[in-house]
Amino acid sequence: MISLDDIIKARRRIRDSLPPTPCARAAQLSRQLGCELFIKCENLQMTGSFKVRGALARILQLTEAERAAGVIAASAGNHAQGVAWAAQKFGVPATIVMPETAPLAKIRGTAAFGADIVLAGTGYDAAYARAVELQRDSGATFIHAFDDPAVMAGQGSAGLEIIEQLGDFDLVLVPVGGGGLAGGIATVIKQTRPGVQVIGVQSARVPSMQASLAAGAPTPVPPAATLADGIAVARVGVHTYPQAAAWLDGIVTVDEESIARAILTLLEQEKLLAEGAGAVGIAALLDGVVGDPAGKRIVAVVSGGNIDPIELAKIVERGLERDGRLAHLRVVVADRPGSIAEVAGLVARERANILQISQRRDAAEVGLREAELDLTLETRGLDHVTGIVQALRDGGFRVR
Repeated sequence: MISLDDIIKARRRIRDSLPPTPCARAAQLSRQLGCELFIKCENLQMTGSFKVRGALARILQLTEAERAAGVIAASAGNHAQGVAWAAQKFGVPATIVMPETAPLAKIRGTAAFGADIVLAGTGYDAAYARAVELQRDSGATFIHAFDDPAVMAGQGSAGLEIIEQLGDFDLVLVPVGGGGLAGGIATVIKQTRPGVQVIGVQSARVPSMQASLAAGAPTPVPPAATLADGIAVARVGVHTYPQAAAWLDGIVTVDEESIARAILTLLEQEKLLAEGAGAVGIAALLDGVVGDPAGKRIVAVVSGGNIDPIELAKIVERGLERDGRLAHLRVVVADRPGSIAEVAGLVARERANILQISQRRDAAEVGLREAELDLTLETRGLDHVTGIVQALRDGGFRVR
């Protein structure tokens, strides 16, 4: 296990290259939740994730011979970019093995830092197995994404910054995948502020640390697809598990809808871009699974912001649909001139905006002299949608 002193030393090594990230007050969410909420913005790291802390701390401990032989890592994206950036900064050759399913933005981001990219398998475990093979053949130093004491110490440096930036607080929420970040931060917080709660947050689809703590030993869970791909680790580490078991106060999980809602909430209310793994702490607060936040000073670690633009667009659209600000209607009209204009006029009178409209005459639900309109509307909320539907029905139209 790493000690507080290990984390302090790691911070000294990396601080000249990595300035502290902000720990900003989330004004809108603080009002909504009735607490003082602060966001540790690890998404603002130069690689978009906390992972660069551990990667840099490990690379700075390499011998000259090890630097010459290069480094190799396996990652779905964030650790990959951290290793690639740190290796490029200090002139160390780097090979990164990434799953074939890794987001294109993360693959491109890693390649931009000069690393050689190898794509293998459909998940982290397959990429890891391939990286181990390549390491054995090449003699490069393997830099684990979390299960390495030097990496854990570097990741834990975020906890030292939180204390320096805020002083007193009541609760820290940390995303948990392999457990390096959570174990490192919890070590710092619990040894310097023992009264503060440190809660880890995982995706309900891949709750490997929760299962391990319940079993009393590292315990694998089935791999699964999740919006929080950065923490979708099926088995926690042999180094990270005892660290988390010793210092974390507990683990909670959040589902996919909650993660998507948290991403949209951070973007819309706090103007902060978070990936799924980075948003789980906010999801836990919005879900209420960490108790009543009222009156507390809370820190949520947003661990990364490297989200695929296509995925982000889907999340935004789905969130708008859920809130009733984006509505999809099917309206059956008479197949005659002026029918579409009548529908558009009714929608306009209800003060909604038509974003998209299309017409079909071959839909199974319509008659020979009818047509079906597909409408996508920008609306003010669910009550507004209900009013629009009623207005269309009152106008004699069939609406779905």
